[in-house]
Amino acid sequence: MRHKVGYNPLGRTSSHRKAMHRNMVTSLVIHERIRTTLAKAKAVRRTAEKMVTRAGVDSVHNRRMIGRYIKDKAALAKLFTEVGPRFKERPGGYTRILRLGQRKSDGTEMVILEFVADEAAKTPKAKKTKAKSPEKKSDSKPVAKDEPTVASETATEPEASDAADLTASETSEAVTDATDEADSSSEK
Repeated sequence: MRHKVGYNPLGRTSSHRKAMHRNMVTSLVIHERIRTTLAKAKAVRRTAEKMVTRAGVDSVHNRRMIGRYIKDKAALAKLFTEVGPRFKERPGGYTRILRLGQRKSDGTEMVILEFVADEAAKTPKAKKTKAKSPEKKSDSKPVAKDEPTVASETATEPEASDAADLTASETSEAVTDATDEADSSSEK
């Protein structure tokens, strides 16, 4: 016999369960994370993953299939324009469940169901910041060792106010330029 194989009814009628799944998947797409119970998260996760897989290919058929389930037009548009393309190359596992602990009132395990963040987007940012840090240190040391009075004389007040508006990479370039100017003026 196949007892309890299939899905968790969550103590609800089929219409209530279907409405709850629709609402939770819609909220997950809009907010990209929801706080719920562990049982509900596991039930909704199956449906959400199927929706994201379908949204990876933007076709009229897929839009209609998901549109039968997600009634909110803004959520449907976001699913096909942002969420689906983000996970297009990923073969499943679009969501994760983070456990928060037990709810005080009834002891139910509470979790956060969220989409997995792009690891590829995070990795290049970390490499860029690490690469910039040594450059700044090497640029700032020669300025301090060279003649600081000459460098301060070449920087006028308008240049100093413009330096506050520059980004970190532009600032390091400006420091390099000021150092080069100071070196060329001291050689003359």
